[in-house]
Amino acid sequence: MKIYSILTMIMVVVVFSCKTEEKKETKAAQTEVPEKELSIVEKLAYASGYENWNHIKKLKFTFNVNERPGRTWIWFPKKNEVIAISDNDTLTYNRNDMDSTAYAMNGKFINDKYWLMAPINILWDEQSTTTEHTTNVEAPISKKSMQKLTVTYNQQDGYTPGDAYDFYFDDDFMVKEWVFRRGNQPEPSMITTWEDYTDIGGLKLSQMHKNGDGSFKLFFTDLEVETN
Repeated sequence: MKIYSILTMIMVVVVFSCKTEEKKETKAAQTEVPEKELSIVEKLAYASGYENWNHIKKLKFTFNVNERPGRTWIWFPKKNEVIAISDNDTLTYNRNDMDSTAYAMNGKFINDKYWLMAPINILWDEQSTTTEHTTNVEAPISKKSMQKLTVTYNQQDGYTPGDAYDFYFDDDFMVKEWVFRRGNQPEPSMITTWEDYTDIGGLKLSQMHKNGDGSFKLFFTDLEVETN
């Protein structure tokens, strides 16, 4: 994203030579192409470590809801291979070539990884969504003034087309709360926090999501990242 200039300089103790290099440097700075301003979707993704994604070789995590048995996933994104472990069963599949069993399991994988890394997912999904950004909006749980990004999926793509999500975040672009609205209905289907962030493999991931009274907890354990 950044443009770097490499200047080869020959050290000559001559005032004219120094001034010449100074003029060249000044001219280069004047003609330098300005950096592209990131979109709000990009800012959210990069705040969560998107710039390090290409180095991720393996991502392991266990998806837990309250006291229920968790689902463990081992994902090899470069090979697009997934190992699903749940209820003492293990299924290995490649997302480029799925039978009906793998397709059904992949729906759960899509759901679970979205909870883990939605700020990066919405950048990947950008072609399938519309977005609306507003500022100085009251967050639903904390009641603090935050920015809000509404992401609405189209009616054609994915396992649950047409759903909408409202992301609430501060100026650091780290998601603090969100609202899920099934089928883009006006009323919330679910509202939770995004908290207990950890930095692992260059990714910043929220390990805990709770509703307002804490009776619902969706959280991640066994987080492991392997990079190359």
